[in-house]
Amino acid sequence: MLLYLLYCISGMNAAVRATVRVGIYTGAKVYFVHEGYQGLVDGGDNIRQATWESVSMMLQLGGTVIGSARCQDFRSKEGRAKAACNLVKLGITNLCVIGGDGSLTGANEFRNEWSELLQILLKAGKITAEEAKRSSHLNIVGMVGSIDNDFCGTDMTIGTDSALHRIMEVVDAITTTAQSHQRAFILEVMGRHCGYLALVTALACGADWVFIPEMPPDEGWEDHLCRRLTYQRSIGNRLNVIIVAEGALDRHGKPITCDIIKNLVTKKLSFDTRATILGHVQRGGTPSAFDRILGSRMGVEAVMALLEATPDTPACVVSLSGNMAVRLPLMECVQVTKEVTKAMAEGRFEEAVKLRGKSFENNWNTYKLLAHVTAPDVKSNINIAILNVGAPCAGMNAAVRSAVRIGILQGHNMLAVHDGFDGLAHGTIEPMAWGYVGGWTGKGGSNLGTKRSLPASMIEEISLNIAKFNIHALVIIGGFEAFVGGLELVTAREKFEELCIPLVVIPATVSNNVPGSDFSIGADTALNTITTTCDRIKQSAAGTKRRVFIIETMGGYCGYLATMAGLAAGADAAYIYEDPFGIHDLETNVEHLLEKMKTTVKRGLILRNEKCNANYTTDFLFNLYSEEGKGVFDCRKNVLGHMQQGGTPTPFDRNFGTKMGAKAVLWLTDKLKECYRHGRIFANTPDSACVLGMKKRAMIFQPLFDLKEDTDFEHRIPKTEWWLKLRPILKILAKYKISLDTSETHLPLTIQTGVLSSVE
Repeated sequence: MLLYLLYCISGMNAAVRATVRVGIYTGAKVYFVHEGYQGLVDGGDNIRQATWESVSMMLQLGGTVIGSARCQDFRSKEGRAKAACNLVKLGITNLCVIGGDGSLTGANEFRNEWSELLQILLKAGKITAEEAKRSSHLNIVGMVGSIDNDFCGTDMTIGTDSALHRIMEVVDAITTTAQSHQRAFILEVMGRHCGYLALVTALACGADWVFIPEMPPDEGWEDHLCRRLTYQRSIGNRLNVIIVAEGALDRHGKPITCDIIKNLVTKKLSFDTRATILGHVQRGGTPSAFDRILGSRMGVEAVMALLEATPDTPACVVSLSGNMAVRLPLMECVQVTKEVTKAMAEGRFEEAVKLRGKSFENNWNTYKLLAHVTAPDVKSNINIAILNVGAPCAGMNAAVRSAVRIGILQGHNMLAVHDGFDGLAHGTIEPMAWGYVGGWTGKGGSNLGTKRSLPASMIEEISLNIAKFNIHALVIIGGFEAFVGGLELVTAREKFEELCIPLVVIPATVSNNVPGSDFSIGADTALNTITTTCDRIKQSAAGTKRRVFIIETMGGYCGYLATMAGLAAGADAAYIYEDPFGIHDLETNVEHLLEKMKTTVKRGLILRNEKCNANYTTDFLFNLYSEEGKGVFDCRKNVLGHMQQGGTPTPFDRNFGTKMGAKAVLWLTDKLKECYRHGRIFANTPDSACVLGMKKRAMIFQPLFDLKEDTDFEHRIPKTEWWLKLRPILKILAKYKISLDTSETHLPLTIQTGVLSSVE
């Protein structure tokens, strides 16, 4: 049973698709409720049974295909009784609700009074005793759809990432004209009670100032803002960007609007100033890859929760915790969400920020580090060098910018190393000032230049230049080569004392194959590029009918891109190295597509990771599918190539790179203090050379040597990869008959066709 409420949000359709297909897969009947609670109250044609084909071609659509509406009727007991009657008549006892905290609270109230509503209907003669017995209890599970990311208990709500994509598209367009005309731009984004969109946007575009409801500016902010804008112009910046959440307030509860800020800047500074209010454009558009995957995972987990529920099970909400889909008590999350609003109303702003969750707090702390401050007068005399290693990827420049500016604010001298380890060996090193990295956040590729060369063959030259340029610490941003290169530098410490300096590796590669981190900078941008391309290809296939496309993705031996793009684009199969396949698997896939062509969905999409198999090449698969599909479907192939490495970084990669760069330099600053002995830096312990990685929901430092055991050096991948658990979801959503292990929820289950059984 599906229900949409209040707002239409990008990514909701992915949740609908997953819920429908997994529900059908388990043998359940699944119904759409059109027009939200209003459709539930009105009944009739508003409640219709869903089919496998009815959710086809939904993933790339924004909004909601089953409609959404506000409903006053549902607020009354009489209206809820009508809704209950409609459910009872259809024998529906499970309700999946996608909405905000108000919608989910309403659903929980509906569930709590279910028995009372049945009695009302029985007395009125609208249902029989047998019908009441058959529908004696109602199970509820919620999924949060909100672009504001304002629901406590989940790291991300469906729709937030897509909204950030829309906002960044506008910001990027605005900054080009602002630079040309030396203008100040004020941008209002949504967020009546939550400043998440404004805060992440400010980090992702390097804004000069952000106003959010959770943390009103201090008294006298007007003068502080003008001083900051003036300073930025004085150091050569041609534009100023100010981000405002629509619910921004000052310390007295008075709204801070675009017009107020514009009048202030215009009158005090005489800057050419423009204001833009984005409005509902933020809610629309094609969903991002992240939102499609998030919606799909939450939909699967929602079905699992409903199938396991008993009359005593409290209503739960499916949430994202790090990289895991988890279930939490619905009303506890609602209560914490309300506590945030209460804390803001009572002026407990620091507490409000903490209640928003670790992610929000980390974003706020990173913003504070990079804004509203000036470089210290006293220098540390520490020189930190930054280099990019491996293939270029979007988000590298954001990490460099953040690292440079945090380093300068710590009093350090920051050095640019051009062209990776080659540059370190050849001495192509120069200082970086504050303005050197201006505007780098939104630029793709690597402005420092990058190469795949490893340091072992030029270790002596590197050690000489470390001494020559008096380098005290290294920040290495890159992919698997950065990881291996860091290991080679640490190994060479025994022979070259100059290499006894702290170093940190920041994972940045589209392949997402660096040990020690669940995510790498650049992978999200590449994933969105692949997903967008697959959307266009599927559209082509839908127009011509009976066509199968075979797409080759990057990733080396790592199947992350192929798997996640398969989930985001609705692929029929995704071939990867980590999940070995043979001729029988290929035969099954071909037969699957032959059967699919008999339905109304006459198209196919196959993804192949570039090094998944040395013999089953893209050409081989194309020839195989072409031969076996003769007379039923024809084939086309695309090798996406280096377009996956380019492009403007996504909001996630900008924000991720910014936080990683800042955290790396702060860690180095502390490590340098530990390693300072007898007037010089000396670091030779394993914990002085680390990978900074995202593990579940925390950024942690892990010694390079400790990660060797979990590394397959031959194939350049970690031995354990969290996303492999998502592959069964991809196959089930494509209608393959396989088991589904959801052990990451700490409640192992296996679904056979129509059967649910507990597994020890």
